[in-house]
Amino acid sequence: MHDLKTIRENAADFDAALARRGVEPVAATILALDEENRSLSTKLQEGQARRNEASKAIGKAKGQGDEETAQALMAEVSELKASLPALEDQAREVAGKLRDVLAGLPNIPAADVPEGADEDDNVEVDRWGTPRKFNFEPREHSDIGVPLGVDFETAAEMSGARFAFLRGQMARLQRAIGQYMLDQQTMENGFQECAPPVLVRDEAMFGTGQLPKFSEDSFQTTDGRWLIPTAEVSLTNSVRGQILNETQLPIRLTALTPCFRSEAGSAGKDTKGLIRQHQFEKVEMVAIVHPDHSDAEHERMTEAAESILKALELPYRKMLLCTGDMGATARKTYDLEVWLPGQDTYREISSVSTCGEYQARRMNARFRAEGETKGTQFVHTLNGSGLAVGRTLVAVVENFQQQDGSVIIPDALKPYMGGIEKLEPVS
Repeated sequence: MHDLKTIRENAADFDAALARRGVEPVAATILALDEENRSLSTKLQEGQARRNEASKAIGKAKGQGDEETAQALMAEVSELKASLPALEDQAREVAGKLRDVLAGLPNIPAADVPEGADEDDNVEVDRWGTPRKFNFEPREHSDIGVPLGVDFETAAEMSGARFAFLRGQMARLQRAIGQYMLDQQTMENGFQECAPPVLVRDEAMFGTGQLPKFSEDSFQTTDGRWLIPTAEVSLTNSVRGQILNETQLPIRLTALTPCFRSEAGSAGKDTKGLIRQHQFEKVEMVAIVHPDHSDAEHERMTEAAESILKALELPYRKMLLCTGDMGATARKTYDLEVWLPGQDTYREISSVSTCGEYQARRMNARFRAEGETKGTQFVHTLNGSGLAVGRTLVAVVENFQQQDGSVIIPDALKPYMGGIEKLEPVS
């Protein structure tokens, strides 16, 4: 959500900033609705005040025996009572239109975000690790995985496309990856472990920006709740409607949860394998920070995600997303793309974003400076994957595959595998 005061004072700058994201000029529309909204609010307040004033004056006039004045006042009050509901409806409608316009706009990109239309315009910032040289033709995880315990057919029979049923050693590997990541984020990177709800109400989805614009990307239950597309929703909304003390900041939260996405608009993309699923697990990182510290926190969180890839010895590159490829709520995003030898390319495994006060305004999440009794500021929010469990499993399988179809377990995961050091194909 955007600050109306800022738009009033810097309409041209606001339009110019959003133009970098391909948004047509909208400040004039916002300001017209704002002016109409304020005018109606003033009329409504004046009408209500006059109604109350006239109502009190009726008794006074009657007490003085001035029946003519009393009757005139009664007629005025009756007229106001009849007209005010329509004015209230009109004010509510205009306020709703203004809110909808503001809620549908993306965040303003940071100054150092490169302009571009899509992923082809993203900028590589760094690269770590050297892709392994194979003495055989490396295969994709979807081919390696079936003899190791990935069952797509059973999943499809019970749930349809974009689901997987993991068995035995492959299920153990997925659990190990999630537990390892969670331990690293809590014990090494300073995040507090949480076990949040995976069903949330409209307000929570609105707060982090999934509603109203991106409702088709998520699953909704018959009672109106939503299955979270990411634990970012639950973790970030844990401060919704609160006024925090400055001393409570930063708040760093993490959770390993199932995530659910409809993958609307992704027909034909990654239909094979585990890359793009309706249900998957992810370790999410969320930070609630002082505005002065959000840029530094963005770098810190990105390093926390990178530390997992380094420990697992998975080559990756760090990409700064352009304006056309960034999520709507983000003002700046780094993507970490892991090397997949079976596909002979880098693929996204983590996305770490700073959202400024965009989500905080939607959630009304604020803080008060230490020692102050009045006045508040909006917190800044950040989120990122630390990491996507299924995609990490894909990367491990492809990067540590052997010619005989087995997969070596990375050293960092061996303590979590109950003595298993290699996944072996089974009939």
